[in-house]
Amino acid sequence: MLIIIFAWLSMFFTTLFAPPKHLWTLVTTQGFFIALFSVSWIFLQDFNFSNSLFFIDKISGPLAILTCWLFPLTMLASQSKMYLEPVNRQRAYIANNTFLQLTTLLAFTSSDLMFFFIFFEASLLPTMIIITRWGAQERRLEAGMYLAFYTMLGAVPLMVWLIKFYSTNASLMSTLTYILSISQAPTTYPGLFWATYNAAFLVKLPLYCLHLWLPKAHVEAPIAGSMTLAGTLLKLGGYGILRTSTLLQENFLNQLLPVMLITILGILATALLCLRQTDLKSLIAMSSVSHMNLVVAAALIAHSWSYSGAMAMMIAHGLTSSALFCLANTTYERTNSRTMILLRGAMLIFPLAGVWWLTIVLFNLALPPTINFAGELLIMVTIYNWSPIAFLIVALNLIFTTAYTLYVLWSTQRGPLPTHIKTLSPFQIREHLLLSLHILPALLLILKPELIF
Repeated sequence: MLIIIFAWLSMFFTTLFAPPKHLWTLVTTQGFFIALFSVSWIFLQDFNFSNSLFFIDKISGPLAILTCWLFPLTMLASQSKMYLEPVNRQRAYIANNTFLQLTTLLAFTSSDLMFFFIFFEASLLPTMIIITRWGAQERRLEAGMYLAFYTMLGAVPLMVWLIKFYSTNASLMSTLTYILSISQAPTTYPGLFWATYNAAFLVKLPLYCLHLWLPKAHVEAPIAGSMTLAGTLLKLGGYGILRTSTLLQENFLNQLLPVMLITILGILATALLCLRQTDLKSLIAMSSVSHMNLVVAAALIAHSWSYSGAMAMMIAHGLTSSALFCLANTTYERTNSRTMILLRGAMLIFPLAGVWWLTIVLFNLALPPTINFAGELLIMVTIYNWSPIAFLIVALNLIFTTAYTLYVLWSTQRGPLPTHIKTLSPFQIREHLLLSLHILPALLLILKPELIF
């Protein structure tokens, strides 16, 4: 595992010393080589590796693979805009993205929960720099402040609880947590305790009512920031909930009914909010909140099927949402606008891009036999077993998701062709490659779903 970490650290040397003419080519190529090496190493370990520093199992392994795979794709997506900036700024941008990827990878693979917490919080720094320095809009500083305060306030109770757990048991190793949880004294208010110590993860996911930072961060962030936020940073919250769930022995879902109610209403409310968005990136960010609230519901039910569904949902959403932001970025680079009504009729001039739009939104819609569908099906089955009434309410989300998916397609692809769109440059091979590298892993998971189950 240290070989993988040092391989990713070598990206900094390439970033600093590569000649300006070949900077992006070298960084992207090296990123693909290291990503393929990391993925093949994790497969060789058969998702079962543990030592005093690193820990890979069926929860952390797929998310670590997703993190490694998305980094070279962010480099591919960023080239056209960043290539126009001075070389020093380009190097700083690549270094920040590499540091962000490295901290996320270390958070997913740390064997000690305190190391996980440190890297979990360390990912905030490069994210803030990317949003506030390379964001395109004037409110990027406000978005950075929202992100910082939400994340730091949620982290305080988690840090206190980890220190308390360590002082009691003298260990925070992931491999020992289940054994250590048996010696835990039962808590007086288990529901409140769960919601408090998981506040950092619920903010990162984010849970509805704690999600106000996410649309701001996505709208203001450059393409690499949006891809990394949607692809891996949101998954840190889901991973944290799943990883620490073994520390609590009692099943206390009846104590968490208010949180479950917020989660179910959040799934529906954010899907309905998507129907009235005019900004394309805001719509994709809101759809992310809706999907991630399903993961919270699955974690609350705490069943083996719901955990499998949550993992499938996180991996599928990481690929699909990142691809949607790439598509939104291709139109933004050509029109300098994210307003959907200005993009309508694009299918007439970009027919192949229209196919990409249709394919990716159908993945987002969770159409069978996609892995998105498998994740939603597993979560829906466990919700039905818990409460048929809750299942009927959550099932409305399928109608609303279909509605906003059709809304996106009709708003951006159909309709009369406006005059300002007739002179746009065609799609490049780089953009088609970028989108195909998002979709191919999703297709692979349809054929071989045991990679994440």
